[in-house]
Amino acid sequence: MELLDYTFFRNAIAAVIILSISSAIIGTYIITRRLVAISGGITHACFGGLGLGYFLGLNPVLTAALFAVGSSLGVEWMSERHRMREDSAIAVVWSIGMAIGVIFVFLTPGYVPELNSFLFGNILTITSGDLVTFTLYTIVLIAFFSLYYKKIVICAFDRDFAAVSGLPVKFINYTMTVLVAVCIVLTIRLVGIMLLMSMFSLPQMTAEIYCHRFKSLVWSSVALSIIACLGGLMLSTLGDVPCSAIIVALMAAMFVIGRLTRPLIKK
Repeated sequence: MELLDYTFFRNAIAAVIILSISSAIIGTYIITRRLVAISGGITHACFGGLGLGYFLGLNPVLTAALFAVGSSLGVEWMSERHRMREDSAIAVVWSIGMAIGVIFVFLTPGYVPELNSFLFGNILTITSGDLVTFTLYTIVLIAFFSLYYKKIVICAFDRDFAAVSGLPVKFINYTMTVLVAVCIVLTIRLVGIMLLMSMFSLPQMTAEIYCHRFKSLVWSSVALSIIACLGGLMLSTLGDVPCSAIIVALMAAMFVIGRLTRPLIKK
């Protein structure tokens, strides 16, 4: 409990709670649209922005955000205008982003000290300014979902039916795509590029074992994410193990336990 006396640890606790809420909402949308791979594609495309930021001496988070938004809009544009399969479009931005990132990282003079934080995550480096950014983003996300909840759900489950019904499918899809990209950039600092995909899939897949409605999936995913993130943060203090790895391990354990106990509950 002495750790609560430190500002960085209190910031870490607040960050995992806020990001658990936003990642649960975004993850449920991704799972519903069957676009789990897009989180991996945009995440690896961000690496191109990170490399470019380091090479030019700019804020790498800002350039990563630009790459994330650009690549996510590119996926939506290619799948809609050129009738390209979304998984194929994701593969394109994935490979291009990684290639650009590797090139600029190697061209950057000297050693890039913060690169490991973006690759593997370091929640203990979260600052008060980051918390403000996370909070503002989560408020915008919740506000947008509150205003367009039914339309978002319909567009996520059946885009063709939504278009025939006269719903603003393009506006919903492009806005959600941007929100997904921004959430990915913010969550990179929590679990890193390598492990971020689990934040948007494992809690939702676990919740899906017991829940079948969109709203129930969101609330269950929020609870599971907070439990796993806080548990991983606390357990990481007991040994020299990255917090992000423990968080993912706990989420995976929850999923396995859920699959094993589901038949027993059915009986």
